[in-house]
Amino acid sequence: MQKIAILYDLSQAVMSTFDLDEVLNRALSIMRDYFQMPNAAIFLIDANTRELYLRAGFGRPQSEGEVRQPISEGIVGAAARAKRPVYVRDVTKDARYIMRLSNTRSEVAIPLMVRDEVVGVVDFQSDSPEFFDNETIDLLALFSTQASQGLENARLYSLEQRRARQLEAINAIARQTTAVVDLDELLEKVCRLILERFAVDHVAVLLVQEGQLQVRAHLGKLTASVEKGDLLAPGLGIAARAIELGKTVLENDVTNDTGYLPGFEETLSEMCVPLIFYGEKLGCLALESARRHAFEASDIQPLEAVADICAAAIQNARHFEKTQQLAYLDGLTGIFNRRFFELRIAEELERANRYGSSMSVIMMDIDHFKKLNDEFGHLLGDEVLRQASQVFTQHLRKGDVVCRYGGEEFALLLPQTNGENALEVAEKLRRAVEAWHFPGVPRKVTISAGVADSPTFGKVRDEIVAAADSALYQAKQAGRNCVFTAGRSKQAPA
Repeated sequence: MQKIAILYDLSQAVMSTFDLDEVLNRALSIMRDYFQMPNAAIFLIDANTRELYLRAGFGRPQSEGEVRQPISEGIVGAAARAKRPVYVRDVTKDARYIMRLSNTRSEVAIPLMVRDEVVGVVDFQSDSPEFFDNETIDLLALFSTQASQGLENARLYSLEQRRARQLEAINAIARQTTAVVDLDELLEKVCRLILERFAVDHVAVLLVQEGQLQVRAHLGKLTASVEKGDLLAPGLGIAARAIELGKTVLENDVTNDTGYLPGFEETLSEMCVPLIFYGEKLGCLALESARRHAFEASDIQPLEAVADICAAAIQNARHFEKTQQLAYLDGLTGIFNRRFFELRIAEELERANRYGSSMSVIMMDIDHFKKLNDEFGHLLGDEVLRQASQVFTQHLRKGDVVCRYGGEEFALLLPQTNGENALEVAEKLRRAVEAWHFPGVPRKVTISAGVADSPTFGKVRDEIVAAADSALYQAKQAGRNCVFTAGRSKQAPA
């Protein structure tokens, strides 16, 4: 009757819920009440590492923390390998015993079986030698059979729920990323959606940039030692390995990976999924967790589906970006056109006004360009425009902007530059053009320039451009091949 009562209570307890932790806790509660056990523990098998890890228990010290052991070790491991109960009457005489509870004298470990597969082990320990008799072990074995079925039901239910959530996440990411064409906005959205939908602590998007991986976006709660725009050392880290192999790399304990290149201080588990679009390796998704063994093999497929969606969205954004750039480029010279100038001057003036900084405009044109065209032909005139554009580009800072304003006239934007410094830049460009040898042109080609800065000559576009234009007109009136600054009656010193 006792067997029937135990099995009935157990079946009612473990079959009435699909929550794994609740199943385990109910099973442990019945063990404690029926068998008067001083302690009990349920170990489950990690399918990825083939390790046994402590999932639930009672009567064990709180300081024990995370317990993991290879399936090849200990009495618990012996029960898992043998697929049958292992009883040690006196652990001090058994070399397999792993001492975790200092007063243990006897131990019995009973495998949890689903069909012919071991999914875990129930472990009981006592401070008395030969504590367990055959009848108790038989009852515990019957108990484990019922508990195993409850565990399997909970696992299957959890798996289905997880798959449903992952499918919903994939659909949500697909819906919300396909319409985003700005690359930076897209990557931030990808990070946020993955954080919301998957059990990760931090997400980073790394893109291939001139043979190296560059951090283009990251989001999460871990402390980052990398910033947006940082380049990772070539060939190092899990991310680089994923790119090289062209497949997902999963490391559930990065402290065991000597090649790991930490970018997020608290990372203990990392999964890197390559972003591949029609065979082109664009980069990878780096998913970080502050827990060891945070990822499961079943996570790989849905995250690879997410990576495929992201790769297509990234490529679309890049194509849009290139198309947009072409709309802002001058077809003859390859530098920016007037449309881009109008866009950028508004941005730079807003930034300068917000932070109280300077911004300068230089208006320039090629002296006697119409005469040059009439003498040598339009083809040679076009070549002069192209080469003059190259001279300007070569002598400017990376953040400066040179645009073809129209015809032979050019407009330059110099962020965070006052009028005096802009005057020096304009004079440097004038001298560079004057010294340049333009093939096919038997005489010198020169330029005239006018300089104005904000806030000295205004805080809006029309005021600054009008002031620079006025200075350019003064330079022409003064005989050309010179530079004037707005509001001054003299040219820059040669």
